[in-house]
Amino acid sequence: MLWLEQGLYVRMQELENGPRPLPLQSGFNSETAYRVLGCFNPSETSDAYYILANDRDEIWFICNRHIRVVELNNDIKDFRYTLTALRH
Repeated sequence: MLWLEQGLYVRMQELENGPRPLPLQSGFNSETAYRVLGCFNPSETSDAYYILANDRDEIWFICNRHIRVVELNNDIKDFRYTLTALRH
């Protein structure tokens, strides 16, 4: 199942020995909020993979176990922003 999200922003909290790919080793950082572009949930696993653009503008599927919610904001369209610039 694949779905597209509108306005969900997340941050990376990489788990030690977590599922691959490891986001902090794949062009993401822990000081940025990333816009979720979509989500993929393969039927054979309980994990979901969020579709995100990293700091190099590459598209990655990152396991939900590495991801924490920052905010839901439909008013902005940025792919990412620094957490210090959190918008409310």
